[in-house]
Amino acid sequence: MDRYVRLAVIGTGRIGKLHVENIVCSIPQAKLIGVADIDHVSATEVASRFGIPLAVADYGELLNRPELDAIVICSATNTHAQIIQDASQAGKHIFCEKPIDFDLSRIDQTLAMVADAGIKLQIGFQRRFDTNFRRLKESMTAGLIGTPHLLRITSRDPAPPPISYIRVSGGIFLDMMIHDFDMARFLINSKIEEVYATGSVMIDPAIGQAGDIDTALVTLKFANGVIGTIDNSRQAVYGYDQRVEVFGNQGMLQVGNCQTDTVIVSNDNAIQRTLPPFFFLERYQQAYQSELQAFIDAILEDTSPRVTGEDGRVPVVIGLTAQRSLAENRPVRLDEIETDAFKEINK
Repeated sequence: MDRYVRLAVIGTGRIGKLHVENIVCSIPQAKLIGVADIDHVSATEVASRFGIPLAVADYGELLNRPELDAIVICSATNTHAQIIQDASQAGKHIFCEKPIDFDLSRIDQTLAMVADAGIKLQIGFQRRFDTNFRRLKESMTAGLIGTPHLLRITSRDPAPPPISYIRVSGGIFLDMMIHDFDMARFLINSKIEEVYATGSVMIDPAIGQAGDIDTALVTLKFANGVIGTIDNSRQAVYGYDQRVEVFGNQGMLQVGNCQTDTVIVSNDNAIQRTLPPFFFLERYQQAYQSELQAFIDAILEDTSPRVTGEDGRVPVVIGLTAQRSLAENRPVRLDEIETDAFKEINK
C-alpha cells in the first residue's frame, strides 16, 4: 500500500464536516477522495469547500471505486450497520462513529462480516484519545494510586439536543452515557458485571414525552470489585462539564474541566476564571484529530485499531442493561441482556 490512505467520508453533517476538516488539514498520511450524503447539496458544498474531487448522494458509488482504501462513517445511527456490512463486502477499512447499532443481534452479524472480510474497524470513542484522560490512564497503569477502588464520572451537556433528535437517539444511555461507559471500561480495564440506573426528567417535559430522561445516575459493579458511578445531565448552564475521579488504596487521580483560556482574575471581590467550553467539538478538538490519526496508523502499520468493534459492542450492552434497570427499578446483570440476545439470534 502507498504510504498514505485514500479515504471517503459518508455523512456530511456536523461531525462529518469536522472529520473532513481534520483529514484535509491535519493528517498528511490521508488523502480524501470523496464525500457522500443523502443530501447531495450538503455533500457538494463540503467537497467544494475542501477541494474534494467527488461528492455523491449514494455511498455505494464510493465503495465501488477501486482506489478507495477506507471510509469514515458519520451518517445517522440507523445506517451504520448496513454501511459497515457493505464496506466489509467491498474490502474497505472502516472508521465508524458510535454506536454500531442499537440491536445486539445486528451488531454481532455486522462484526462477524468485518472479521470474515479481514478489514479493520475502529469505533469513534474520542475521549480515549483526549490528552488528559490518556494521562490519567497512564498514571493508573504506572501504579501511582495503587489498586483502584472507586470511579466517578461526571458528564453534563450545556444544552439538550432538539426533541426530533431525542426521539431517534436511542435514549440518554445509548446516546450520551455510552461515552462514559466506554471511558469506565477503558480506565478500569475490568468487565462490568452489574448496572443500577435511576433517572428523571428535570429539564424539559418534552424530553419525557419523547420517551427519554434528561437526568441520570448509574452505578457500575466491576468484576475486580471496583464500584463506579456516572452522572449525566442534558443541561449544565455553565458549559460542557467533563470530569473523572479514580480513588485507589494509595491515592487519587482527577481530571477537571478544560477552560477556554488560563487567565485567572483575582481582586477584592473574587477569584475568577473562564467557564469550560460550551460545545463538545471544542472540548475534544485534539481528540478527534488523534483518533483519526490512530486509524490511519493502524492501516499503514497493519496493527489492530485502538478502539475495536468489540469495544463498540460492549457499551451498547451496558446501555441496554441500564435501560432495563431504569424500567424495572432494580440492579441488572449484563448477562441478562447477553442471554436475551443469544435467544433472539437462535430463535
